[in-house]
Amino acid sequence: MSDDLEKLFEKLPFFLYDHLVKHMYADQLIEIVLDLGRRPEARFPTGPEYLSQKVISWQDLDYTTKRISKFSTENRAGIERTLHRISCIRNRQFLITGLTCRVGRSIFGAISVIRDLLESGQSILILGKPGVGKTTIIREIGRVLADEMEKRVVVIDTSNEIAGESDIPHSGIGRARRMQVAKTELQHQVMIEAVENHMPQVIIIDEIGTELEVLAARTIAEKGVQLVGTTHGNCLQNLIKNPPLADLIGGIQYVTLSDDEAKRRKTQKTVLERKAYPAFEILIEINQQNSWTIHEDVKTSIDLLLRGDSFMEQIRFFSLPEKIKIFSERTQPQYGSLSNNQTFFPNLTWSSVNTLKHENSLKLKTKLLIIYPYSISNNLLKEVLLRMGINFILTNEVKKASIILGLKKHLNKNISLTQIATKYNIPIYSFNSISYYQLVRLFSKISY
Repeated sequence: MSDDLEKLFEKLPFFLYDHLVKHMYADQLIEIVLDLGRRPEARFPTGPEYLSQKVISWQDLDYTTKRISKFSTENRAGIERTLHRISCIRNRQFLITGLTCRVGRSIFGAISVIRDLLESGQSILILGKPGVGKTTIIREIGRVLADEMEKRVVVIDTSNEIAGESDIPHSGIGRARRMQVAKTELQHQVMIEAVENHMPQVIIIDEIGTELEVLAARTIAEKGVQLVGTTHGNCLQNLIKNPPLADLIGGIQYVTLSDDEAKRRKTQKTVLERKAYPAFEILIEINQQNSWTIHEDVKTSIDLLLRGDSFMEQIRFFSLPEKIKIFSERTQPQYGSLSNNQTFFPNLTWSSVNTLKHENSLKLKTKLLIIYPYSISNNLLKEVLLRMGINFILTNEVKKASIILGLKKHLNKNISLTQIATKYNIPIYSFNSISYYQLVRLFSKISY
């Protein structure tokens, strides 16, 4: 491991330097937070810890900022020949009132668990929430591809987080070449420039986040260059529901099926399908630092997920490079098909939500709830049901519904709807007005 902690600590006020160099868990440090008028704080994997009784003053912040490089337009700075990053918080007068000193590390052997995936030559997308270690992983990937597999690797380093602040790249990326990006919004241009000017076999990109960057990634993939990139998210489903990023895994679109095809699939006529071939063939979800979920065939996983079918995913656990456990499991989607349908359940009579008393314990999370929404927002319904983990379908056919939801004033005017509900024994729940809280309250009462 190479972390150059001494170079970071010496930029801090002496009372912090003295404490940190003696700290028994310094090698596990994630970041140091200095906020004006507050006690300085260190953050470790086990939680935060105050570093002093003394509060941070203007002089302390000024002392630190004068010893590091200038802040960019993204309010980030670095320390020469290290991987550390310092980000600042400014007030309305643009004066610095807080600093986040993020520890950057080059950890050799960090990607031994996915070495076989690198050797496949396929493009890999790494998905994880902020702070989980995505940048550390792609830095080591760059080194392994360049040094050990002897490939021509170009790193697109937008914020100098991958290869450090200096014009000379940090040794953590090995023989890989680094292209710096003057402004964040120009990242997509530098990605294309790297392919056109420097003949790479592999392009490494950190934090793909805009539609232009996604388009550039697809363009690079179509030129036959292997991509290794990262983006924010928890799982594959997050990408499907994120319009700017969905094209990374092929994009999605509504398709109208023929009557015969809809019957064969046992779905409604309008369904969601993958629009194109994914730019990344392999997807890695960083659940925890020592637990990764692997989708070795993104195309198949997406197709099965959109149909509401179960799919195989691979889990890899590791503690040390020589202690790796790999197993596969079949995963059921957290919600049914992502088509225009979505789900729910029971057979009751007309009920007002405010007086609902239902004693049957109906387990919505294990049943499919087919909802006919009447004069209410589909988007609000989807948000509530997805957050509650309920398996559901929204339908336009009343007879297929297991529940009807709507505003009371509109339901009272639709006599034919109530007649159909009575005939087919479909419960109707009415609202005087609908809010997120009321829907949660309804589904919670029905659930238990």
